[in-house]
Parts: sequence; structure tokens; C-alpha cells
Amino acid sequence: MSNSELSVEHVDVLVVGGGPVGLITALQLARNLPRSTHKVKIIEKYAKSSQDEYGRAITLYPRSSEMLDQLGLADTLAQQCFACRQTANYDQHGNEAEGRGWAFMENMKDSKWDFALVLRQKYQEDIFRKALAKEGVQLDAPYALTDIKILDQVAVSGYKIVATIEHRATKIKSLIKCRYLIGADGGKSFVRRAMNIPFDGSSSEDKWVRIDGVIETDLPKPRTYCAIESPTHGNVLWAALDHGATRIGFAFTAERQKAYAEFNEEAAVKEAIASVKPFSLKFNQVDWWTIYVVGQRIARSFFTNDCVFLAGDACHTHSSGAAQGMNTGMHDAVNLGWKLSLVLQGLAKPNLLHTYEAERLPNVQKLINYDKDISRLMTMQLPENWTGDPNADPNEILGTVMAEAATFSSGLGIFYEPDTYLNIQQSEIVSEVQAGQRAPDVVLQKPATFEGTRLQTETPNTAQFYIVLFAGDVAITKNALASFTESMATHSSLHDSNLPVQRLSIFAGPGGPSAYETLGGMPFGRVFYDENHSAHQRYGIDIEKGAVLLLRPDGWIGTVVGLDGNAAGKLERYFGKFLNAVASSKRGEKL
Repeated sequence: MSNSELSVEHVDVLVVGGGPVGLITALQLARNLPRSTHKVKIIEKYAKSSQDEYGRAITLYPRSSEMLDQLGLADTLAQQCFACRQTANYDQHGNEAEGRGWAFMENMKDSKWDFALVLRQKYQEDIFRKALAKEGVQLDAPYALTDIKILDQVAVSGYKIVATIEHRATKIKSLIKCRYLIGADGGKSFVRRAMNIPFDGSSSEDKWVRIDGVIETDLPKPRTYCAIESPTHGNVLWAALDHGATRIGFAFTAERQKAYAEFNEEAAVKEAIASVKPFSLKFNQVDWWTIYVVGQRIARSFFTNDCVFLAGDACHTHSSGAAQGMNTGMHDAVNLGWKLSLVLQGLAKPNLLHTYEAERLPNVQKLINYDKDISRLMTMQLPENWTGDPNADPNEILGTVMAEAATFSSGLGIFYEPDTYLNIQQSEIVSEVQAGQRAPDVVLQKPATFEGTRLQTETPNTAQFYIVLFAGDVAITKNALASFTESMATHSSLHDSNLPVQRLSIFAGPGGPSAYETLGGMPFGRVFYDENHSAHQRYGIDIEKGAVLLLRPDGWIGTVVGLDGNAAGKLERYFGKFLNAVASSKRGEKL
């Protein structure tokens, strides 16, 4: 059958891959785009029964949980998860060695989600699929992408892509014409290969085994994130899982491999028991096991032809040593989701999409560099470029490396470099937070009821920006507030109903009976109180001066400006760089 005879479907975005990254990306688009004018499609190569197997990724770190919370998903995940706040590390003799291994996880503070949210991917995907279905989008499976054609003559944001998909059971083919295509189809990504994007890096000779199940043991602290320093199996992972299960992970050295003509479940159980010595281990039930080669690879491009994206394992793979795979993919999905939503609605210029690679690539490279060292150390090898004591204990060095990477691993310290586009640092502003950094979550009080809430609860990720006025002590900042309010009134573009922006005011001090009376006029957007000044202090904002923060939809800080008559102009220039609503209202004016 020729292409002219195949059925054709037009969609705005085709997401390839039904894992967590693809599902979260599709969910954001489905929520943010009007169903009457836009269509999102997501396909998965394997049948749902294959996707329901156990295993694969298990851990979400605090920043990932925060991002999912801002998408309204974290509470549901928490209902089923194992919330891990405790770690343990045992040397080869079974003695506990403090401060090594996963010890950094006990110091993941500055977040409501101050723990490792452990929930196997099987259960996470089920939650994400149900949320996506509520938005009117079903995961279509089993469909394989078999061909991609880019129509160069079609303008950016037009139907530039013709994708051929095939139902794997019936072998019936059809065509999908789309404006954008997102490859979230794993380490062997068809999208990446079809677009001829090099996948730089290498695989090592090291093999690791992971096995999940219900166990019995005499390990003193079995319901923890634990490391056992085995002389035969490397730095062994012991992770308490959801539903009372446990994961054991270990290095399967070349020497150990010689004992097996075939490595099967029985062999995996036998090696797992040997890996945790001197502790005992018995499997009452095996849910899943796997063996894989350790390596690190990164795609040379995350965005190509102005219309095709890669996300998650499709553009970066590494070991599971630091448990970062799904977390990094979540950062990809959230970074891309709001940007593509705004462009598809015509609210933002297509150039905004180029910031996806510009922001994500440096952070992925940091992860790859950490992972190279961590994966070698977990296999009892010193890092490749090690210049220290050649006889150093890899377990001690591993503890140091993981401690150094702690804020990156938790995600709370991940930042995007200041630039002149999305993360604009104003030189005159001195605060604890800077453009490109995560906006810290802080406790606030609602007006009238004084009910407690949090900043991240009040700033959900709906592809909208938030202008957050830290008003300070109103009795002192009253004149500055009046100057700011007057300047905002004179910039008509900031009042455009199409502008994807919401407004919040945070007053330092206890709330009064009326926000209007506290301010002496109508407040700037929704009002909250910072009773003990802790929010102002966490942001490093002087309550006698105040400041205006611009929060991006994904919860990172776009810019911070002074509370004065120049603030509105700076905000307008910020938005004018990439939002069409502001740019059109200021046509002819240099931004």
C-alpha cells in the first residue's frame, strides 16, 4: 500500500514513548492546550501488559517530587510510595560505617518533599496514564514508529512532520502529520536514529544486576536506602521498595560471570545472596530481575529541524548508580512541556524552544560526569582521571563524591545559567536567590482565614508565569509599593488578557482582617502573609525594601527586580523577548 492510500491523522504533537517522560510531557500539553483547537497523541511500541512489568526506575528525589506536586500528581504517588528518609552503610564485615554511601539522602532539606519517594515505575506509569486519560488522551499501544519525514518547504509550526506508524499486532500502517514530534522512546530511540543524531559516549565492560522481590533478612536496617561494601560484588545497593518489596543491586564482575553458562533468575538470586554477606537473604518472591552493561551516552542534539525533540533516555543514558535516570527525564519533560504549550498557543515565539537544549544539555553533562566516577567507584575501581592515592578505598571516595553531588542529586541545587533571555540577573539586586535557580518553597498564610499554605502550592505549573511581589513591611515600603503600582498601570502590555501571567503579593508580618486595609488600596493579585518573615528571609529580601520576583512556570526564577517605578518596564522587557502578546504591543520599540 502506498502512502497516498494510508489513513492520515493530523495532530499538533506526537509523543513517541509511553514511559514516565513521555506521559508527563503529554500530560502537560493535554492540560494546557484547548481540546477544541489542539490535539496531542502518544504512542507506545509495547502492549500495556509489557509496560506493567515490575522493575526499572524506582526513586524520585525532592525536586522531582516538587515538580510533580506542581502538576498535581505527587500526593497520589505518596499514597503508594515508600518514603525513605533513613540510610545505612555497612562495611564488608557488617559493621555500620556512618557518612558513606547514600548518607546525603538524610540531609535533603528545604523542601516539603524531604525524602526519596520510592515507587516502582509500574505504579508511577499507572498514575500518569490515568491522569492523562482525564485530559482526554489515551496511550495508544502497541504502535511502532517506522518512518519520519521532515517537509522542509513547510514553515516552522506548520505540519512539517509526516510520521508512519504501524500497529504491531495487525501490521496496519497509518500516517501522522504533526507540527512537533517528541522522542521519549528510550536508550535505543528510533527517533534519534531516524534523525541521524549521534549518541556520543561509550559502554564499559562492567555489568550490573538488579533484582526485586519480597525477602527475609537479618540486615539490621532493612527498610532503608542501604549500601553494603562487598569485596566480591562492589558497592551493593539495598533499597526498600513500595508494597513491602526490596531491590538488591550489585556488580557482576567478569570473574563471577565465569561460573554461569547461562545467567537466569536462579543465578540472579544466588548472586544476590552472595552479594549481601555477611548478612542473610532469602527471597520469598521474585518480582523482576535484569542484567545490563554500564555506560554513559549523550545525544549531540536534543532539538533538531525546529520540530523534533529528544527527552529522557532517548538523549542521555547512564548507570543507575546515583538513581538519576527517571529524575533527569522528569526535568526534561517539565522544562519542555510549558515552553511547547506556549508556542503552540501562539503566546510565545518559536525561538523559545531552543532554550530547552540550552538549559538541559549542561545539566545532563554534569550528570554524565558524576555518573562516570560513581559507577566506577561502585564497581570498586577508582575514577579514570584519579590523581590521588592509588591505594585509596573506593568506598571512601564514593562517599565523598556522592556528598559533593548531593544538591545536584536531590535536584534542589540544579540551576540554569543566567542569560539574556529567560534567566536574567539584575545586577542591582542582592538576594539569597538568583535568576536560573529553583524558587525555594516557603510557608505562607492565606488572608482572612490565616490558613497555612506553601508558595509552590499557590504556583502550580499551568504554563503560566507568576509575578510575585514581596511587599516587605507595608508601613515602610508604602511609597515604593505606590511607585510600583503606578508603573504597572502605565504598561498596557502587562495587562493583556492573553498574557500567561498571574500575580501574587506576599506581605511581611501577621495578616490583618482586610488585605485592602493593610495595603491602603487594592492589592497586587492574590494576597498571602509571611507572618514571621521566614519567606522574606529565605529569599534574602529586606523587609524594608521588598522586591519583585518573576517565577517561571516550572518553578525556577526568571528574574528579580527592585520594588520601584522601574520594575514594570523591566518585566515588560523580560516578557517581550519571547512572548508574542508583549512583543506585538511594543512593536517598533527596541526591547
